[in-house]
Amino acid sequence: MTRPGRPQRERVVLAHRRGSRLVHTRVEVQEQTEVGDALVRGLVRAQLGLALRLAAVVAGGMAALPLLNAVFPELSAATIFGVRLNWLTLAVLVYPALYAVGRLFIKLAEQGERDFMGVVDEESPP
Repeated sequence: MTRPGRPQRERVVLAHRRGSRLVHTRVEVQEQTEVGDALVRGLVRAQLGLALRLAAVVAGGMAALPLLNAVFPELSAATIFGVRLNWLTLAVLVYPALYAVGRLFIKLAEQGERDFMGVVDEESPP
């Protein structure tokens, strides 16, 4: 409602946006378009990289045990409670370390999936 004597408000647009479109990433992923495919490939690539890095850590840790025995032969001859230190290390330290690496992988993989869903979700803030 306008008052008498006041002009009606008018919207002035100086330039129209050309070539821009709203990207609905959830739809892109569901319909497996090129954008959605690139997003999914990025997620898979990130999780593969995480798995390979953690596998390298585990392989390095496993390779370090025989190297330590080769460098320090007295460690391989040491016994605790009548059991050689090598076997105790393998039985007591390796399995909890593998469990910890597995838990770390799960935590980081879920974090990557949450980040992916943050990108894909239209409702989430940028």
